[in-house]
Parts: sequence; C-alpha cells; structure tokens
Amino acid sequence: MLQPILNVLNTQRIVLASGSPRRKQFLGQIVGLSFEVIPSSFEENLDKSLFKQPSDYVKETARLKTIEVVDRLKTDQRIPDLVIGADTVVAMDDKIYEKPKDRQDAINMLKSFNNRSHSVYTGVVLATPKSSKYVTFGEVINDYRYNIFHECTEVIMSEIPDNVIEQYVDTGEPMDKAGGYGIQSLGGSLVKGINGDFFNVAGFPVHTFCKNLYSLYASNK
Repeated sequence: MLQPILNVLNTQRIVLASGSPRRKQFLGQIVGLSFEVIPSSFEENLDKSLFKQPSDYVKETARLKTIEVVDRLKTDQRIPDLVIGADTVVAMDDKIYEKPKDRQDAINMLKSFNNRSHSVYTGVVLATPKSSKYVTFGEVINDYRYNIFHECTEVIMSEIPDNVIEQYVDTGEPMDKAGGYGIQSLGGSLVKGINGDFFNVAGFPVHTFCKNLYSLYASNK
C-alpha cells in the first residue's frame, strides 16, 4: 500500500519508538520500511479511570511514549523525519488489561477471558517535524506534528481448561504481551476467532497504519 511513497520514505530517518519485536517485524517484513528502533522510556502509569474509552487511554499513552522519544532526539545532528509510537491494551467489561505483572496475574487474565470475547485496542502515533515539506497537518507540540489514531479488534476465546492456561503461562510467552497471550504464537491456539485485524491483536494494526501514513505523505505529492 505504501509503494507510491516508498521513494520518499526511504530517504527519511524513521524511528520506531517501541521495543516490541512484533512491531519491528511487521514494519520491516510486511510494510517494508527501513527504520531505527529507539524504545520509549515513558512510564506507563496513567490513571485509567480518567479516560472514558480504552481507545482514549491507549492513544494518550502512545502519544506520551512518542513525545518522550522525540524530545530525547531533538538535539541529534539529524532529527527524525518520522517517529512511530504505539501502545496496545485489552479491554473487557470496562476494565483495561495491559501486560501481566506476574505469573498469577497472567493466569487471572486468561481465566477472565475464558469462553468470552474481549477487545484489543492499539493506539498509533505518527510524529513528523513541523518543517516537513511532506506532512502539513496534525497537532503541533514542540515543533513536531502529531497524527494519532487507533484500531480495535474483537477476540473470541475458546473454553480453556485451567491446567492448559497454567501450563501456557509457564512457557513465559504471556509476560510481555497485553492481555497475557500472543495470538501470533502459542497463544493463537486459545483463540476461537476474531472480528477485525489479526495484526492489531499481535500489537500493530498494519493496514490502518499504512492507510494513515499514505494519506499524510500522498496528500502533498
């Protein structure tokens, strides 16, 4: 989808403000971008009760994570032309689930999802210099323009025995994943079905990202 603007993107300094191996894989192998990985050090400690919707929470967290990286790199000899930030959470029954705190937390999460559906939200931020000749719109903060959006996917979990949940958690896979499972790995065997973007459940909404990035750069071609 980005082929018409790859000639421009390939000349730019692009930074992924996330240490997620899934996001790195998707942006490199599927989207075809060349980029640096500079994870954000923003502490994800926002008060969830202040947000009306999980989408609001995940977009604000992604925004603040991105701002931290932009501010850290603003003195570089060559500042980034594009900084990509993201955050993913799971939500069910008005409760937001992030990465498990420990083994028991992961077990509790998966048991709560058992034989039910929940939603996965990913907020994505595209930050570009205000001086960019390619991107001319977006919220301006400290000389960068911020364009923010999100994707939501419904996930339907199968009915899973307790011993299966516990042994899955003991593989260690759930501990760095929002909601405590990885649909692209062993955790995919727990999922009965989805409505929406598979890649979003894995941590990055590939199509929505490409659509928004294309609209930013193609609008000024």
